[in-house]
Amino acid sequence: MKIITFGEVMLRLSPPGVGRFAQTDSLTMHFGGTEANVAVSLAQFGLQAAHVTRFPDHALGRAAAGYLRKYDVSTDHIRYGDGRLGLYFLETGAGSRASQIIYDRVDSAFSRIRPDDIDWETILQGPTGTPVQWFHWTGITPALSQGAADCLLAGIKTANRLGIPVSGDIVYRSNLWQYGRTPQEILPALTEGCTLVLGSKNLFSELYGVVGSNFQEAGRAMIKRFPNIRYITDTKRNSVSASHNQLSAKLFDGESVYKSRVYDIQPITDRIGTGDAYIAGLIYGLLTFNNLQRAVEFGAAASALKHTIPGDVNLATVAEVETVANGDSSGKLKR
Repeated sequence: MKIITFGEVMLRLSPPGVGRFAQTDSLTMHFGGTEANVAVSLAQFGLQAAHVTRFPDHALGRAAAGYLRKYDVSTDHIRYGDGRLGLYFLETGAGSRASQIIYDRVDSAFSRIRPDDIDWETILQGPTGTPVQWFHWTGITPALSQGAADCLLAGIKTANRLGIPVSGDIVYRSNLWQYGRTPQEILPALTEGCTLVLGSKNLFSELYGVVGSNFQEAGRAMIKRFPNIRYITDTKRNSVSASHNQLSAKLFDGESVYKSRVYDIQPITDRIGTGDAYIAGLIYGLLTFNNLQRAVEFGAAASALKHTIPGDVNLATVAEVETVANGDSSGKLKR
């Protein structure tokens, strides 16, 4: 099975450990991007994954591509050109001190992408004997530029025509929408092509005008408006502190709601990428298990494990996720 993801990859720069920006004279480097994080996670689960993006044609862009290859993600469809590599700076919190992120991504190489840069027909048909089984995107991509939004829409339409399931994580960051269009104008056309949507009832109301008094009613209303959708999912996080969270997930199939158990996570090593770890785990579960309860539990367990792994990507294996999903979170030494 092969998964295709599409979106920007950035360079993350952080003070070592839980230090503050004002304390450090060095920054650690990680590459990451929400869609690429999903691809890496699925590759660790043993699936074939390829990420589609556009990098600057210089050493940092090549290093970012090499990072993806290091974790078994295909970079065959990456394009290179002008522009810069987007950056973000993370100061990791601890206890009562929250983490903070500063973005520096304006006019990135990815934001300059255009629909004719990507041959979706060739990418999504896949080579002989390796059919593409899933296409994933997030709401960050169409927020970056009209070109990125148009390129994504072309990818979704091609996936629909080829019968490939599509997942959309409708993450909404208002400060990203700076090119003259609103998410209410852009997102509905993208969501029409989705099989699986990750989002909350409040987000559905704000972005689509879809109203429901609870998750199930909002999910039913979303499916009525966008009939291609088969599943609605969301996560719930209780932040006891920056170092201690409680996490659970739920999945609605139009009839029933499937809920994971609550994962008590402490101490947290790195919270970045935990939502990506969830959706990757859920996609794996939907493709692998004939059991929706098991799929949502696998996704939640994958997210819980990501909290223990430094960097943006979840490097947990299927066996490790299954151990946590089956109730063993002891972290007992394995020999």
